[in-house]
Amino acid sequence: MNLGDLVVRKSYGGDVTFRVEGMRQNNNIVIKGTEFRLLADAPVNDLVTVPHPAVSERTKQAQIKASESLDRLQKHRQEQSERQLANLRNIEGDQHANKGYFDVPGKVLHLDGDPQYLKKSMALYNQLRVPAEGHYINESSMADSLYRLLPRVRPDIVVITGHDGVLKRRQPYDLYSLDSYKNSHNFVTAIQVARQYERNLDSLVIVAGACQSHFEALLQAGANFASSPGRILIHALDPVYVAAKAAYTSVRETVNIHDIVHHTISGSQGVGGIETRGSYRIGLPKLQDLSTLKVTPSVS
Repeated sequence: MNLGDLVVRKSYGGDVTFRVEGMRQNNNIVIKGTEFRLLADAPVNDLVTVPHPAVSERTKQAQIKASESLDRLQKHRQEQSERQLANLRNIEGDQHANKGYFDVPGKVLHLDGDPQYLKKSMALYNQLRVPAEGHYINESSMADSLYRLLPRVRPDIVVITGHDGVLKRRQPYDLYSLDSYKNSHNFVTAIQVARQYERNLDSLVIVAGACQSHFEALLQAGANFASSPGRILIHALDPVYVAAKAAYTSVRETVNIHDIVHHTISGSQGVGGIETRGSYRIGLPKLQDLSTLKVTPSVS
């Protein structure tokens, strides 16, 4: 078994596909989910190598939900455009409204503890036309990185995600203790740094967490949206869905929490949050292609 191999766990019926990330003593293998934000370890004799990601029923359902979530986001974008045009007609009249406007969606700073997930996330931001800057940063270094990145990027939305999970070695589990989680304490520290930078919950929207993260601790630290209320596995793209939803919800409206908790890929047990204003604005007049403008230079 080599680094990068795709594997499934026999003890879990091969329900999730993982990638081999490292080796530990006692024949334990460090594995990361390919579809779900889960970091785990397993004995080598519990792992079976597969040639491609196994399409289990759980994976199949996640792929279907991911497609539905993307369709819903694009529909939300269209509805938002129609509402903005209707508002312009009410305020300015048809003559001005027909000239159009330009979009100013919220800007996202995305910190990810997994390079493959970061690549997928950035591709989806690009597809949805959400301005985003992404960085692959180990979960333990995210707080320090935010000190440097926040003043430079000046985002409207920060995504703090990667891998997490409930530690098997701590039994019985105390799900209200940060010591029971792989990376929830790192996410909490990063959120606290972001909140020191901007305390207003509507001026900086924070989306935080990964699989089985300590939901309550992340919210108490200052996150607007977090995982995982039910301590379940969340899909790799759930944080992107939430960030994109906030980026294209008007500053005059609150993000539809019902959509967040019921229409993310992982559902209400995977993601939750608090009432939060959107980050989307419109601008007038519609931006023009400057190459087509005829400008008479002034004489100095």
